Amino acid sequence: MSDKGRGGFGSFLFGIAVGAVVGFFFAPEAGEGSRRKLSSKLRNLRDLAEEKVDEVRGLLAEGEAAAEEEEDDEKEEPEPSTREQLRQRLQAARRRRGRTPARDEEDEAPPLA
Repeated sequence: MSDKGRGGFGSFLFGIAVGAVVGFFFAPEAGEGSRRKLSSKLRNLRDLAEEKVDEVRGLLAEGEAAAEEEEDDEKEEPEPSTREQLRQRLQAARRRRGRTPARDEEDEAPPLA
């Protein structure tokens, strides 16, 4: 396999960091103003990150609750065995054809397994 696509996102983030540092070196504003701007933007970034973390936590909690609910539903309604599913399909097909036998010899036979 080729290593061409590896590390693309890491390189992108590194480029952003280098660009920010170079931008501050060549900024036309005084140091105090740049520091205020930077701290304000970092605070906003931190708030945004906290919001996203809370959003992801909420989504994870919803997913966990849905999975538990689905698990509870599976416990309450056991899935019929393959033999039982086949018997139900066979009976449904016979009903559609107009033949509704009371009991078949197959149904009276003891299970093989």
